[in-house]
Amino acid sequence: MSVVADGRRLFRTWRVLGSRTMKRAGPLVLPLLMAALVAAGWSVDMVALAAVLALELALAGLGTAALLGAASPNTGYARYAIFAVTAVSVTLAGRLLPPGIGPLAAPLAWAFLFWVLYIERHGPSMPGYRLSLDVTLVLTVFSATAGMGGLLPTELWLLAMILLGALVAVPCLRAAEARGALGATAVGHALLHLLVVLQVATAMLLLELPSPVGPALVALTFHSWSGAADALESGVSNRAVFLEYGSLAAIGAIVALFLSGT
Repeated sequence: MSVVADGRRLFRTWRVLGSRTMKRAGPLVLPLLMAALVAAGWSVDMVALAAVLALELALAGLGTAALLGAASPNTGYARYAIFAVTAVSVTLAGRLLPPGIGPLAAPLAWAFLFWVLYIERHGPSMPGYRLSLDVTLVLTVFSATAGMGGLLPTELWLLAMILLGALVAVPCLRAAEARGALGATAVGHALLHLLVVLQVATAMLLLELPSPVGPALVALTFHSWSGAADALESGVSNRAVFLEYGSLAAIGAIVALFLSGT
């Protein structure tokens, strides 16, 4: 019995030490490992890319769960997936970079991933939390749209929209949860948000807008819808919201029409 008891105590000790090590080194090591995978995904073929993306999803999912702790209905669930989606989006977008830029862009990928994880670890107690979160979500949507547009040809636009929807659904849900919506309410907000974003993304692909402009319009749509929802829930008048965010949508539409005709 003493041998069994000693074994259990030793196991608990190693588990506690492993947990402490993960809490201390994980916030630095996990983004570093993910950045290495991201950079590797920039220069491989499609088959190897699928393996890299699968490894990113698995590693980011397990690492985020270990660092953030147990999920709680009061904080939402999208925060556990946004790090993985960001890594996948940056991987896809990075494949559009010119050859030779990868080694220079890899540190930027690490910094971005580190910042995303930092935001989720510290939560609303972090100064400038909402601004930082909004910026990271917009950049994630931009990266996902740009990467998906360059990954598949225009003839496969429906498949591209399905894959893009799977990626962008997480930022949409994260934005809804950041506004305080939880459960079925958050899912409803996210689905409506996603529908609007995918409509603009479909138009972008079919109009064959230039790569930086089309994804920027999709990211602008994401930001405008999220900002309008925030403003309405905070008590801003409908007229003010319509003028501010409607003007953003109008500017985006004018730019899209102008570029599609050139």
